[in-house]
Amino acid sequence: MLTVYVFIFVLLAGLYLIALIPETSRRGQMAAYHGTMFAHRGYHSLKKGIPENSLPAFRAAVEKNYGIELDIHITKDRQLVVFHDDTLTRVCGIDRRPEEMTLQELKGCTLLNTRERIPTLEEVLSLVDGRVPLLIELKMPYRTTALCKRAYRTLKTYHGPYLVQSFNTLGLRWFYENAPHILRGQLASNLTKSDRKPHWVFRFLAKHLMLNFWGRPDFISYKLADLPTFNTTLLRKIFDTPFAVWTLRSPEALRKGQQYYDIQIFEKTDELYETFVNKL
Repeated sequence: MLTVYVFIFVLLAGLYLIALIPETSRRGQMAAYHGTMFAHRGYHSLKKGIPENSLPAFRAAVEKNYGIELDIHITKDRQLVVFHDDTLTRVCGIDRRPEEMTLQELKGCTLLNTRERIPTLEEVLSLVDGRVPLLIELKMPYRTTALCKRAYRTLKTYHGPYLVQSFNTLGLRWFYENAPHILRGQLASNLTKSDRKPHWVFRFLAKHLMLNFWGRPDFISYKLADLPTFNTTLLRKIFDTPFAVWTLRSPEALRKGQQYYDIQIFEKTDELYETFVNKL
């Protein structure tokens, strides 16, 4: 009987480790991004009239030589726009999803009571022009990979350095199968604290990075406040998996992110804009 229990334990432990397996063949390519500071949604400050995910925010990041973290959605007419939230409520005062609107409709919206408007991915790529690395989050609220296909078509002609990441492992899987040369990251945090979609089971698996076997991420992008966990420690110790951490909003978080992890995604509050960035 003891032998049976040992066999079951070993089997389950093996399956558990298999579920965690990330991509391990491109550590050299990932090393080029180690130590990169990515400005979260660009180098923005409302006090300076620079809203998040805006062209001025990305221009400021380039001027400071910071990498840029940004988010993309696909519109109703299959265009790519740079925007973070699931709806436009907080940023534009409109209770609609970007996926429900055309590019022309979205271009009529302004960001956080400024004159700035929602940019397209093409506009951002043209502005950055390869001068700093990009960390592109795929926003995929539905079970469709249309955004992945459109993003890859756009990125094919871009010659600057970039990574893609997503909470939705479906997006990572699409890139694994169709554009495996693009470095991809699994976004995660303590997702079971939320009651948002998808189902709790999927949030549990994503939180514990147990879908890595399917998405095969080159790196993990995890919320710093939720680290460390047992699974993240295993990934770092056993597989030497690179980690990006977000969002670093204080000098203390910045020091921790730089000391223990590979890639840092930072932001600052308006009142600390100058003093915080001087510490970077």
